[in-house]
Amino acid sequence: MGRGKIEIKRIDNASSRQVTFSKRRTGLFKKAQELSILCDSEVAVIVFSNTGKLFEFSSSGMMRTLSRYNKCLGSTDVTAVAEIKTQKEDSKMVDILREEISKLESKQLQLLGKDLTGLGIKELQNIEQQLSEGLLSVKAKKEELLMEQLEQSRVQEQRVMLENETLRRQIEELRCLFPQTETMVPFQYQRPERKNTFVNTGARCLNLANNCGNEKGSSDTVFHLGLPAGVQEEGPQERNLFK
Repeated sequence: MGRGKIEIKRIDNASSRQVTFSKRRTGLFKKAQELSILCDSEVAVIVFSNTGKLFEFSSSGMMRTLSRYNKCLGSTDVTAVAEIKTQKEDSKMVDILREEISKLESKQLQLLGKDLTGLGIKELQNIEQQLSEGLLSVKAKKEELLMEQLEQSRVQEQRVMLENETLRRQIEELRCLFPQTETMVPFQYQRPERKNTFVNTGARCLNLANNCGNEKGSSDTVFHLGLPAGVQEEGPQERNLFK
């Protein structure tokens, strides 16, 4: 005889209900496993009892199946609506930022003394106060930089002075180690005069020869420069003849 049909309704008896739950749960998990093996499908089953206990079955890992399920949900209309909302919020934010940028640009022009139309006395006074405060801060910063540069120059000057002092001491030590026996006289060039060049040169050579002879006393050579013997200087009569 075949089994009769069982009416599907809640079992009132608690013990029979618990037995039926355990049997049916085992059969459900068995059928899910058979489905995954026969059809090469990914199957996951989650069951909570009336007491709150969790029973689960997954053919390829519950977390993997759940992540795949969430990804599939992401391509539904719900995600599309969320994207539309985010786009609207982004567009609102862009509009707000554009307004702020335009305000800042107009304020910058006003600080430069441009686009002052439509401003009242109070607004102009505020702009003037801002400019004066900014000018004072700029001057203070400039003075600070100048003082820093001055201090650096002072330090550099002291360093150079110390280097000069060390060099001077080294030179004095060298002079003490190697004393100078003769005094060096710098050579000075004097341009000779064109008038009476021959006579002046001869006189200088004679003086030089005499000095050398006096200093050494052993030289027998004497230089005689001037006109040859028998030639006398022209008299006034001869000069008149040539004229």
